[in-house]
Amino acid sequence: MTYSIVARCPETGECGVAVATYSPNVGATAPGAVPGRGALAYQCVSSPIHRAMAMGLLAEGASAAGVIATLAARDPFWPSRQVIVVDMFGGVAGHTGETAPPHAGHRLGEGFAVAGNVLTETCLEDAWQGFQATAGSGLPLSERLMRALEAGARSGGQPEGLTSAALLVHGAAPFPLLDLRVDLHDQPVIELRRVLEFMRPLQAFYVQRKTDPTGLPRWWQKRMEAVPGWQPNHLQRVIPQQ
Repeated sequence: MTYSIVARCPETGECGVAVATYSPNVGATAPGAVPGRGALAYQCVSSPIHRAMAMGLLAEGASAAGVIATLAARDPFWPSRQVIVVDMFGGVAGHTGETAPPHAGHRLGEGFAVAGNVLTETCLEDAWQGFQATAGSGLPLSERLMRALEAGARSGGQPEGLTSAALLVHGAAPFPLLDLRVDLHDQPVIELRRVLEFMRPLQAFYVQRKTDPTGLPRWWQKRMEAVPGWQPNHLQRVIPQQ
């Protein structure tokens, strides 16, 4: 009931995940990333326990293939899981359990992988091509992941529709560069794009705020500087909170 992409950027070393699904709250259940080590999506029947195990393996320096092999030996419900992993060297591996509902599968690329279940027939291929088409473009990893998610959504995504989506990107710092989520929306990929575009001018600001906030303005003041003509709500009108 989900489609996802994991990738590592060879230029920056960033790794990330983008995912969309018919279920709510996918950002809290499927994606995972370890700074400087890799990223994964644990889906179909998600398991926070085994997702944490997979992230621990990445943190220890395991390869993507090693993560999959260990999970296969330790997860008692492995036939119902779908997992894709990218490691710190750009190695990728994936698993689609035999009980994953159709259309289901995964595909491995150079430094990235896509996977999905309960999909339209072309969703997985379109998401794969959406990412592959931006290779060597110089675009940020977040943008490339977003375009892959959008390509999958344009193909129909899931027959039931989509409800939630998420985008998670890590660099070398022990906190995410981006951790964006849409939890309940009729067009979550479109909404996730809106959130990404809103946050993009603030990305460097929030990295600095987490490391050295000395002398920084309020977030809305920074966005006013970065986006001429934009104004925060409180400078335009009072919005009732209840």
